[in-house]
Amino acid sequence: MELSTLLPLVGLLMAASAFAGILAGLFGVGGGIVLVPVFFFVLTGLGYDTPLLMQVCLATSLASIVFTSIRSVHSHNKKGAVDWEILKTWAPGIVVGAIIGVAIAARLRSEVLTVIFGVLAGLVGLYLAFGKQHWRIGQAMPGGITRAILSPMVGFMSVLMGIGGGSFGVPLMTLYNVPMHRAVATAAGFGLLIAAPSVIGFLLLPVEGAPPFTIGAVNIPALVIAIAMTMLTTPYGAKMAHALPALTLRRIFAVFILIVAANMLRKALGA
Repeated sequence: MELSTLLPLVGLLMAASAFAGILAGLFGVGGGIVLVPVFFFVLTGLGYDTPLLMQVCLATSLASIVFTSIRSVHSHNKKGAVDWEILKTWAPGIVVGAIIGVAIAARLRSEVLTVIFGVLAGLVGLYLAFGKQHWRIGQAMPGGITRAILSPMVGFMSVLMGIGGGSFGVPLMTLYNVPMHRAVATAAGFGLLIAAPSVIGFLLLPVEGAPPFTIGAVNIPALVIAIAMTMLTTPYGAKMAHALPALTLRRIFAVFILIVAANMLRKALGA
């Protein structure tokens, strides 16, 4: 690949990773909802077209989320916004769901995963855009059988999208009466619970025709760039989250997710 082509793609990856770090702190999403489409665009732009390319994007995104989630939780915790009781009680189910997600994702083609990403992201965006703030399923986060069902679902669906816990965790917690800012902060912890076990699984997944310096399904150069930029910018996102009104935060999040979802579906359907 010529340097004149490679440098703009690397520049795009750096800029997008910096933006992903802002989003990780701002919305508790781990940045994956930005990184997965960017990794896909950059790697296809570099000429890689393996049937498991989307798995490389998901795995590399999740690997970066391990680091951004730690950084984001630390930033939010300094403001006392993380609900550690929710994290402790939801952790086992989320981890189990994430492991199942890796097992399923390893067997799907890139096109299928791209459609799944677009559809799930679109549903989350529509809820955030049109759902009413007063909508509630309950007045507190559930336990028992309800938690046993919902917590693995959060981990499972997040792995299929290569994202942290914010995209599903934030809407879920707000439906159970957790304040928006507290939900965002706690969802950053969900991201670590999802990413850590799933990355271990993806490191063991062999990918034929993968880009150079890929271990399992994790591409190391893309990961290093993503970590370097997101670690710099995540604290700024967390600071912004506590400065913005909850409704504004929700609307910004909704618009962004809908744009990303539409773009991924367009790519998957060849439009």
